[in-house]
Amino acid sequence: MIDKTTTNFSHRHLLDVDDFTPEDFQTVFQTADAMSEILSRPIKKVPALRGQTVVNMFYENSTRTRASFEIAAKNLSADVLNITASASSVAKGESLIDTLKTLEALGGNIIVMRHQLSGAPYLAAKHSKAGIINAGDGWHAHPTQALLDLYTIRKHKGNLKGLKATIVGDVRHSRVAHSNIWGMTRLGMEVTVCGPPTLLPYGLDEPGEYFPQVKIETDINKAIEGADVVMALRLQRERQQSGLLPSVREYIQRYQITADRLKRASKDVLVMHPGPVNEDV
Repeated sequence: MIDKTTTNFSHRHLLDVDDFTPEDFQTVFQTADAMSEILSRPIKKVPALRGQTVVNMFYENSTRTRASFEIAAKNLSADVLNITASASSVAKGESLIDTLKTLEALGGNIIVMRHQLSGAPYLAAKHSKAGIINAGDGWHAHPTQALLDLYTIRKHKGNLKGLKATIVGDVRHSRVAHSNIWGMTRLGMEVTVCGPPTLLPYGLDEPGEYFPQVKIETDINKAIEGADVVMALRLQRERQQSGLLPSVREYIQRYQITADRLKRASKDVLVMHPGPVNEDV
């Protein structure tokens, strides 16, 4: 766990990484380094969260994120409670705030929340005495996935500053991409986003306070040129139904990441995907 007595890490909640300083990222990475060593031992548990209750509150389906949080909490010796919307009083019309107050009354100290509505974890943080961790909210943010991705890049590449990253796919609707863009640019990486114009965010290529290093490219061959990191995003097929994508077949022809296209990237390019993966897309 992060020792606040020896660092300036002051975040009570983890809602996104847009307010992280480079020092905050390094604190998390160094803590992860220490935990990685512990996970290599036969007995992987430490007492960091002994006596604390972690509530995994998932309003959307999840495999990797939910399982990762449960395993991590148990490795830190926390008690874990898993709640899904369909199996709780939410299905009977209970509000988010009332659900939070109930969980707090039952002893929940840390609430890990995934919600289909952007901003739901922020609302929870305003009304909850527990620490709130955003495990993905709507199209908005997925900070823990971004931290994991950045940590992985650091592990394989060392210093992130100056690295070129290309994010390919449905960037507009990807909470993973949004948080990664914040983190990558904050740590000095050069970011290019690539995909059909209808699936790219507005304004990322305009100089400004938030994303001064982000480039937009609709030609994947140009986007991948010299890239140190290539991140593919899941193609959300519902976008085709809403008219934002002509066809999956056309998307594959223009934006599929192939071995031939990767020849344009750096020789030791790191290819990443946050999952779930659409096979052959």
